[in-house]
Amino acid sequence: MIFNSFHFLWLFPLIFMGYHFLPLSVGKEMRTKVSNILLLLISYALYAQHAPVFTLVLLGVSLVTYAAALLIERCEAYGRMRYLVGTGVVLALLPLLVFKYAAFVQQTVGVIFGGGNLVSPSWAIPLGISFFTFQSVGYLFDVYYQRIKAEHGLLNYLLFVAFFPQILSGPISKAADLLPQIKAPRTFSHEKAVQGMRWLLWGMFLKVVMADRLDLYVDKVFDNWEYCSGSSCLLASVLYTFQIYGDFAGYSLMAMGVGRLMGFDLVQNFRQPYLSTSITDFWRRWHISLSTWLKDYVYIPLGGSRCTRIRCYWNIFLTFLVSGIWHGANWTFIVWGIMHGVFQIIEKALGMQRCESRRPWVLIPRILLTFTLVNFAWLVFRMPSIGEAWGVMEKIFTDTGDLLSSSKKDMLFSVASIAAVVLTDVWTEYRAGHPILMYSPRRIVRWVTYLLITLSLVLCGVLDSGQFIYVNF
Repeated sequence: MIFNSFHFLWLFPLIFMGYHFLPLSVGKEMRTKVSNILLLLISYALYAQHAPVFTLVLLGVSLVTYAAALLIERCEAYGRMRYLVGTGVVLALLPLLVFKYAAFVQQTVGVIFGGGNLVSPSWAIPLGISFFTFQSVGYLFDVYYQRIKAEHGLLNYLLFVAFFPQILSGPISKAADLLPQIKAPRTFSHEKAVQGMRWLLWGMFLKVVMADRLDLYVDKVFDNWEYCSGSSCLLASVLYTFQIYGDFAGYSLMAMGVGRLMGFDLVQNFRQPYLSTSITDFWRRWHISLSTWLKDYVYIPLGGSRCTRIRCYWNIFLTFLVSGIWHGANWTFIVWGIMHGVFQIIEKALGMQRCESRRPWVLIPRILLTFTLVNFAWLVFRMPSIGEAWGVMEKIFTDTGDLLSSSKKDMLFSVASIAAVVLTDVWTEYRAGHPILMYSPRRIVRWVTYLLITLSLVLCGVLDSGQFIYVNF
């Protein structure tokens, strides 16, 4: 279900009321089970709206990891346990590898060995497959490393994998965080509902007012970059940096908001990433659930930092190579991941991964440098090929010129929305403990803020139910 759609506006209230009121018709001891059955049916029904056949992929990955975890828990022989976890991981990853990477691998092999005329398989990719696959595999590793016990309730585990607010674009929840909430009794909480609505409102602003309006300019430039000036390409690259933030952080906030309205606390996925003082710091703030997953299940098993310096650098490189591959079957994503890995290796070699100073003349240059590096990495991420990414960069540095004309209204709305987001992030980062307008202790200030954001959605938002960028991953 797309959160920024009219479909969501009329359907979610029905889901909310049914979820909270139907279980009241049964005894207290059965309410949690009935609630979970309702949530599971809703989650699969909403997922089936995109392509019913792909619910079989979701169910297959869930059943494989559920059964593998039970077998691992019962196994006493270490060698057999490793065989079981390896088999379970391979079977869970198989649909992801086939649907998302088979064509890319075949095309790459064809280019390398001169078989360019080979016909690559062409099929749709199940939505959210990278997210629910990594969540399932993470659960399997947690059972293997004995961080948690295997979940014996099939209903609970199926809901853990398919929980509808997060299945399409995360966050990637850990079983230790989400499964206990699934099994615990849940009741309506006014405080949680208010917080959920605030997250929904601000997430909607990030998506439809900032991200989708910026998309109007970004696509216009990058789809015709050969005919645009370097200044236009540079501006589009900066606007895309904010677009992808508004798009993905907006989805994550809306997922958290919907989860909170249903009585769940989903993990925070963003923490003012563009105020990072290094690339290492950026990955502590951007897509936190993925960076945590990569740290726990790739970086640390490779040896982490408890090894020689060269080996540590190699571990960082491999971890971000996996990150690039996870994002998509294209060399642009792989190069983007490698860039972030190399940036972090350089920072670690120079001892620049941390910034202890809070002085503005130290923070501001480091924030601007980090933003610049992230911005140019996003340029590689955005373009369809390495050649085109390089062409845009070359144009930025060699071809100055006038900015691409755009309506004054579009640019005004874009600049105003970016300014609002930046000011909110700066306030949250450096005035911790001091309430911003939406959390003001004065009711009149809160409600005026809610009204202004709602008006901006209606008057300035691009209300076309545009898909979220990370749904494609």
